[in-house]
Amino acid sequence: MARVPLITSKDQVAPEHHAIVDSIIGSRGALHGPFSVFLHSPEIAGRVAHLGAFVRFEGTLEMRVRVLAAMVVAREFEAEYVWGAQSGSARRQNVPEATIAAIRENTLTGVPPEDAMIIEYTRTLLRKHRIPAAMDRAMRDRFGNDQMTQLTGAIGYYSLLAMTVNACELAAAPGAEVLKI
Repeated sequence: MARVPLITSKDQVAPEHHAIVDSIIGSRGALHGPFSVFLHSPEIAGRVAHLGAFVRFEGTLEMRVRVLAAMVVAREFEAEYVWGAQSGSARRQNVPEATIAAIRENTLTGVPPEDAMIIEYTRTLLRKHRIPAAMDRAMRDRFGNDQMTQLTGAIGYYSLLAMTVNACELAAAPGAEVLKI
C-alpha cells in the first residue's frame, strides 16, 4: 500500500491545476503510477509529464532501447512499479525472455550484444556515475550525440520515477510482473 493517498481523479486536485491533470490523462490515458503521487505537487507533475512525453512518445531513440534502459533502472532501484510497467512493454517490443531474465538477475547471460551494450551503459552510469571513454566512444559510434543524450535523459527520467515510487512504496500495478530479487 502506498504511503501517500493516490490521486486518481481530477476532483482531488485544486481547480487551478485541472489543466495539468487533463494533460496527464490525455497523454497516458488515466491517472496512475508515479503521476498519482506527483500530483501532490501539481507543478512537478506537469513538468515531469512534459519530459516523460518526450522520453516515452516523441523522441527518436528506438523504443526497444528506451525499454531496456528503463528495465535496468527499475532493477537497479528495485522499483516494483516501474519494473512491472517496463517488463510488459519489453514483451510488446519483442525483447527476448532471456534478456528480461538477465536484467532481473543482474547478469548478461543470453543477451544479444546490441542489447548488452545498452544494459551495461545504463548499469555503469547508475553504479559508477561516469562512463569510461571506450564505452562512450562505442555508444556514440552507434547512436550519435543526439540519441546518446536522449538515452541518458531517459535513464534520468526513469530514475526519477523509480525513486518516487520507492519513496512512496507504490507497488506494481495489478496484473503486472512483480520484481523478485
